[in-house]
Amino acid sequence: MPFPQTRLRRLRRTPVLRDLVRETRLDPADFVLPLFVEEGLDGRSPIAAMPGVDRHSLATVVEEAGEAASLGVPAVLLFGIPAHKDEEGSGAWDDEGVVQLATRAIKAAHPELLVMCDLCLCEYTSHGHCGLLRADGSVDNDSSLELLARTAISQARAGADVVAPSDMMDGRVGALRAALDEDGLGDTPILAYSAKFASAFYGPFREAADSTPAFGDRRGYQMDPANGDEALREVLLDVEEGADMVMVKPGITSLDLLARARQRFDLPLAAYQVSGELAMIEAAAQRGWIDRKGAALETLTAIARAGADIVITYLAADAAGWLA
Repeated sequence: MPFPQTRLRRLRRTPVLRDLVRETRLDPADFVLPLFVEEGLDGRSPIAAMPGVDRHSLATVVEEAGEAASLGVPAVLLFGIPAHKDEEGSGAWDDEGVVQLATRAIKAAHPELLVMCDLCLCEYTSHGHCGLLRADGSVDNDSSLELLARTAISQARAGADVVAPSDMMDGRVGALRAALDEDGLGDTPILAYSAKFASAFYGPFREAADSTPAFGDRRGYQMDPANGDEALREVLLDVEEGADMVMVKPGITSLDLLARARQRFDLPLAAYQVSGELAMIEAAAQRGWIDRKGAALETLTAIARAGADIVITYLAADAAGWLA
């Protein structure tokens, strides 16, 4: 028989029984703010499909990072848009590349702020895929690992506190761990995009990062959203290869897998509230169909309640302000 509400209120004040009515509470310290930095940009450039989110110059990305830090957000996640792209995505491991320059600038201005660097080739390749291509247009997993390792070393040398491989190439966590260790960067943690689904909710991001594939799609190396068991196997593989933290993505549509991963793995667990999930909230709020603040905090609470220790969200600064 359910407890009457008056009984529940008394239980909340009884220390020995508080676990019966434990509530998930959001904290700005759990948030990571994704930021887009574009080489050669002067100021900010609004992203049409992501209201309230901009591409940044080096100067404004430092400013935006500082504003987030002042609200209690402890970390940012950098995505780079280079001025030039090529078949290999060589801008990704350029020591003077846009992400490396932004990392140095943010760490110099805000040394207490953690800088995470997205580690992928798709923003840097002329074809928009996450690795090298074979002659038939398919992605060559194994030859891509060396380029990803170069990128990890370049990012870590630039001052990245965390490297975050999002490419979904098989074996990339092990390859990155070995490369970082060999280069004397063994203390650099790896946040692995371990269960990353081939989702319909990435569309606005691809506009933001200019990373839409020139042909085909990424279903050959991203996961089938219907296969939850495979997702947990992918997380296990990354843990065995040396990941320090693991991620489930997208966040809102993967709450069941977050909960299953939380029960099975004793590592920091991240979830990414992706661009399409943001766009739904913003579009509905602009039309007056939902309350923006209420919907944002409710979805973030759901992600945390499902088991995420780290919530990557474009709403990080707004949510931190509301919670304050």
